[in-house]
Amino acid sequence: MHNVNANGAAIPALGLGTWTLKGDDCAKLVTEALSIGYRHVDTAASYENEAAVGSGLRASGIARNDVFVTTKVWWTDIAPGDLERSAESSLKRLGLDQVDLLLIHWPNPQIPLESSIKALNGVKAGGLTRHIGVSNFTTTLLSQAIALSDAPLVANQVEHHPYLDQTKVLDACRKAGMALVSYCPLSRGGPLFEEKAVTDAAARHSKTPGQIVLRWHVQQEGVVAIPRTNRLARLAENFAIFDFALSDAEMAAISALSKANIRICDYDFSPQWDAA
Repeated sequence: MHNVNANGAAIPALGLGTWTLKGDDCAKLVTEALSIGYRHVDTAASYENEAAVGSGLRASGIARNDVFVTTKVWWTDIAPGDLERSAESSLKRLGLDQVDLLLIHWPNPQIPLESSIKALNGVKAGGLTRHIGVSNFTTTLLSQAIALSDAPLVANQVEHHPYLDQTKVLDACRKAGMALVSYCPLSRGGPLFEEKAVTDAAARHSKTPGQIVLRWHVQQEGVVAIPRTNRLARLAENFAIFDFALSDAEMAAISALSKANIRICDYDFSPQWDAA
């Protein structure tokens, strides 16, 4: 497992995404992931599973300092006062004194970015989080957020997989010394796993299509992937991607799939995305 170094944060390149996981199943998956070797767990206030994630962390017996924990403040709660309360509530549910990374989950055009970023900095200064960042920020919003922040932003978590061209956002993150954290990194599987670029590489390396796609992520400079699974068996498979490397040609063939330009997570409150 390697870390991505991003403005002072060492973020494990592969993490466990927990969106849609709930209750005991969520806690068990977290514990199992940590026993396999994962050292990065991603949750959010809006997932309504922080208590389960916290109980999974405790049950694992892994020292707190050895696990990188990210949570997020929902876009309706990023005004000053609301953001701090959200962060405090997240810590209570997680049963932690601080998280490693606190993100603004989505931008909110109704709330001045300056005040949200100021509140985010205040939460870091107060010790509730070690690092701060954003999620679902376009290149324009990202450059504004960076300019407004006293503390360095360490990550922009965005939808990223071979079917979506995120070159502009990735370039902006790299220029700023930030990590790009890929959610939906497997594009929910399906047709992606049947693409020739993926199946050929899988055959060559004796790996599964999912492992090939995750390897594509972590082999890119500054990219972290947080695949979500609800199957214990899949956890170990997703983690076994650090014992091989894709060739430049294989990387390029997989990257070329981005012309499909398929975005899975698009809502009425989404920002105006960067054009591909």
